[in-house]
Amino acid sequence: MKTPAFIIDIKQCIARLDQFADLRQKTRFKLLYSIKSLSEPALLRHMLPHLDGFCVSSLYEAQLAREVITQHTSDQEHEVHLSTPGIREEQLPDLIRACDVINLNSETQRERLIAKLQGQVRTGLRLNPELSFLQDNRYDPCRPASKLGVTFDVVGSFTGLSGIHFHTMYNSERVAPLIKTVEKIETCFGDQLKQLDWLNLGGGYVFTGADQFRELENLVCRLVDQYDLTVYYEPGKGIVDHAGKMITKVIDLFERNGKLVVILDTSVVHLPEIFEYQISPKIKDANPDGKWRYLLAGCSCKSGDVFGEYGF
Repeated sequence: MKTPAFIIDIKQCIARLDQFADLRQKTRFKLLYSIKSLSEPALLRHMLPHLDGFCVSSLYEAQLAREVITQHTSDQEHEVHLSTPGIREEQLPDLIRACDVINLNSETQRERLIAKLQGQVRTGLRLNPELSFLQDNRYDPCRPASKLGVTFDVVGSFTGLSGIHFHTMYNSERVAPLIKTVEKIETCFGDQLKQLDWLNLGGGYVFTGADQFRELENLVCRLVDQYDLTVYYEPGKGIVDHAGKMITKVIDLFERNGKLVVILDTSVVHLPEIFEYQISPKIKDANPDGKWRYLLAGCSCKSGDVFGEYGF
């Protein structure tokens, strides 16, 4: 095999999407894949029959999503939802062409743009429930002075909005934070929610067991019945995590300060979780108790381009 190569297990991704199939059939629950997690067009095309659309965070993601939908379906049911703190007014015409829903991120964005969006797309508002469930601020959408969403005290009315969106978690295996967030929204806004057409629960959850899906189903059904809402959910990492493998090979090996340094024919500088957040990727056949220790490094000239030290 020619390396480096990135291999995606599409069947694994589709199997995870199909875990939501029963809920999609039972009630007004719609599944949007978060493109920012992995935007390979071939993967998006294969996912499309198992989705209700895509959620995006930039014009270019929106255009990619629209292109995939247009090229591979003849229906009008698949949707593109945009949520970003960085809407540029000069991009509005292109965003309106690519998107079905545009979520406004701040009270100032709402003041500036809502009149320009009326009658063009469905307009939503991203809320910041100010509920932090994460210890690491790098992943916390509700961190202090967060750039993401409007706090409840400045929302005012839902006039001009078709729905609301929130996102409070990252990589959670528990449904409890989602339930707690919805309860806070209900406490604050109550029957005002009946003025809306939809509620977007965001993503950040990794559902793996029947109990989690049962809790999610109970929550969704209650929201649909009580407020007459369509409920969106937008998983990303929960669908593609561990479905990709990087195949690489050794192109140099030398000793430096008592360590054996391995140079690979790839790099980690484009992978923020490894390069910036220092998360060590899993390496096939590596053994933490292995006798032979190697420092695996990428082939770029950036000194921090290092996968980590592994035993074999």
